[in-house]
Amino acid sequence: MEKGKRNAGAVAWIAPFVVFVGCMAIEKLLPFPPQVFYPMRAALSLAAILIFSRRLISFAPSQVLGSVALGIAVFVIWIGPDLLWSGWRHLWLFDNPLLGSPKSSLAPDLKSNTWFLAVRVFGSVALVPVLEELFWRGWLMRWLIDQDFWRVPLGAYTALSFWVTALLFASEHGSYWEVGLITGALYGWWLVRTRNLANCILAHAVTNGCLAAYVLAAGQWQYWL
Repeated sequence: MEKGKRNAGAVAWIAPFVVFVGCMAIEKLLPFPPQVFYPMRAALSLAAILIFSRRLISFAPSQVLGSVALGIAVFVIWIGPDLLWSGWRHLWLFDNPLLGSPKSSLAPDLKSNTWFLAVRVFGSVALVPVLEELFWRGWLMRWLIDQDFWRVPLGAYTALSFWVTALLFASEHGSYWEVGLITGALYGWWLVRTRNLANCILAHAVTNGCLAAYVLAAGQWQYWL
């Protein structure tokens, strides 16, 4: 494949994630209030998915029940340490200047703002699983095997590509890096096992949906950093 075509192909896998992360970076620089910026970020991320990636996305998981079960299991793993050990998340491994603190940045008024919460849940459940799975396990995991990633089938495994992807996925989750690492490994294993990215998207969506429900029902806002 010609270089230009390879680059164009990569954009479809990468662009929504880059837009999402870029919006987060801009948010730190510009004084937009969250109730304005969150919908803006969601709209731009959705636009990037529709413009660049819609042809890549399959909504035909081959293992529906298994993906749902994995998503629920990951949710339990995510909150488990905090339920078993109340001070776990405040150990220096997780609460430090490099990783930040496991606490929500949401203002109190936003926690009762129905519109804001609806957008936040939509982004978490419908957008993040798509853009993250496209980037981490759809593109990066293959690109680390061969920079002409289009030649590498989904779910191809090497120890380097698998664990580097899992580690980088963990790094974006700040104070929750250790459960992020387990999560990245489990989603990666599921892709290797099923060779179907839609299974990972579904599992990821179920995890995020369970976590959103837990945050709202139990007031555990620290999971929404």
